[in-house]
Amino acid sequence: MMRNRPDGNQTKRLITTVLVVTIFLGFLYVYYDSIFGSQNQGSSTLDYGSRLRKLGSSYLGGDEDSDGSKQDESSFKFGREDGEVDIIPKSFPVCDDRLSELIPCLDRNLIYQMRLKLDLSLMEHYERHCPNPERRYNCLIPPPSGYKIPIKWPASRDEIWKANIPHTHLAHEKSDQNWMVVKGEKIVFPGGGTHFHYGADKYIASLANMLNFTNNNLNNGGRIRTVLDVGCGVASFGAYLLTSDIIAMSLAPNDVHQNQIQFALERGIPAYLGVLGTKRLPYPSRSFDIAHCSRCRIDWLQRDGILLLELDRLLRPGGYFAYSSPEAYAQDEEDLRIWREMSALVERMCWKIAAKRNQTVIWVKPLTNDCYMERAPGTQPPLCRSDDDPDAVWGVNMEACITPYSDHDHNAKGSELAPWPTRLTSAPPRLADFGYSNEMFLKDTESWRRRVEGYWNLLSPKISSDTLRNLMDMKANLGSFAAALKNKDVWVMNVIPEDGPKTLKVIYDRGLIGTTHNWCETFSTYPRTYDLLHAWTVFSDIERKGCGAEDLLLEMDRILRPTGFIIVRDKQPVIDFIKKYLSALHWEAVATADSGSDSDLDGDEVVFVIQKKIWLTSESLRGAE
Repeated sequence: MMRNRPDGNQTKRLITTVLVVTIFLGFLYVYYDSIFGSQNQGSSTLDYGSRLRKLGSSYLGGDEDSDGSKQDESSFKFGREDGEVDIIPKSFPVCDDRLSELIPCLDRNLIYQMRLKLDLSLMEHYERHCPNPERRYNCLIPPPSGYKIPIKWPASRDEIWKANIPHTHLAHEKSDQNWMVVKGEKIVFPGGGTHFHYGADKYIASLANMLNFTNNNLNNGGRIRTVLDVGCGVASFGAYLLTSDIIAMSLAPNDVHQNQIQFALERGIPAYLGVLGTKRLPYPSRSFDIAHCSRCRIDWLQRDGILLLELDRLLRPGGYFAYSSPEAYAQDEEDLRIWREMSALVERMCWKIAAKRNQTVIWVKPLTNDCYMERAPGTQPPLCRSDDDPDAVWGVNMEACITPYSDHDHNAKGSELAPWPTRLTSAPPRLADFGYSNEMFLKDTESWRRRVEGYWNLLSPKISSDTLRNLMDMKANLGSFAAALKNKDVWVMNVIPEDGPKTLKVIYDRGLIGTTHNWCETFSTYPRTYDLLHAWTVFSDIERKGCGAEDLLLEMDRILRPTGFIIVRDKQPVIDFIKKYLSALHWEAVATADSGSDSDLDGDEVVFVIQKKIWLTSESLRGAE
């Protein structure tokens, strides 16, 4: 006798039940997708902390009646055809609180989720790895609990609000080196560093003294202007260089000291998240007068000296590399070995010791190709191929080779740059690479001087002399926007599109700093790091690339400080498009100018000034109480 065998009726009932349940779940999925589809589009990547909040009850002054409906995919088309229906933009949810410091293209959690096979010894995990469109966070980055409007420059050089960057581990880890000290609600920066416990100012003066510069001023009569500080810590070296009219690009990765660049930018010091790994740094050749490494923990001998050769690419003719490290003075066997091998490498690169004292050595790069030509055949490292473009940097692998000078530069025996500040408004020699005449350069400089004056007139009801500090020109061309701000107490990150003319070298030759970037991707900085963003035809450019304008708006919101400003200079359809998103982004219009009110506007150009409102989630409010 067989037991538990179902009869035919039982089987039919079972099949019917399964079908009914399947159909019900199918309808439930369709219903869920129609209601929450737009949010799932952004939250699908939230595998680690997937809680999103609609701006409303958890938002101070939020729009509770926003419907959150899915935006039509054609919404980034600025100019609509006749008969097309206008789309009401969605409201954006708020990201999980744990994403308050999110840097999407430098997100280690994303690297883990994508199972990327990276070589940790080459620092590939600290290089840019951007999420695919379906993995982007389409939500607003919340400020941390208790966030306050940042302390104004110049006081911010020495102190910031602890609530804005609630990380104090560096204060404990570097307590003997005077990096930073926690004092009540503030974090204080005494100006120390791993190598200069007693102050960056004294250390900078000692470097100038080693080079016999007048009055121990590293500026050297304006001949030293741009500096690359590798492994910069909290950028106190760069902070104190500013008093000598020297501007540093303070560079560090998002590593175990992961908030060091965030501290630098909160202090109002120029800084950028980057690493000497496998890709060229996003700066053109011959950009820096000095490269500096103070206990930066970099293995300069790896891969045939490829990292030192990257510094060589970036240094100007006659540029210096200041290196403060145990290898320069220690007498133990391992340090002596490193020193001997490093000395041999730089000698083959034709660098010479300019000065060596105590724990610091300063090498100088040659002015001409003479030494390179005199090397024995087969000497390593080799010269780079003749077809190698030393100014191609976006996503380009480093090469273990020496970048020789062009015939013109070799014969010039130097960079031919005027001392600062004259070089800011003098036509640099490399301007000719782009077919620009001196007259065109001067006209561009004067045109942007008038435009910036117009911008400040529009901003004047909202700002005072210390309102702005960290500025970004999202499409800088020749850097004339930044040049027009010389007498303001601000600095500008000049950004050049990766697929346009490589004019960043002209910007560096003017004594300014900047980087290369693709605005279809997120920028290498922390949230809430810039006071003003200038977007000259940036939206029109990404429309031509087929990228999402909505993604760019969210990225601009991410990097803009609360109460910060955006100046958009673009065609009217772009301005109309952005206006639809003001409420969803919690921005407000400040001023508008068109060709009827501003003679410097070309054709259908419009200037639109926006301010970001300050908002806190309910969690942030509780932290502030």
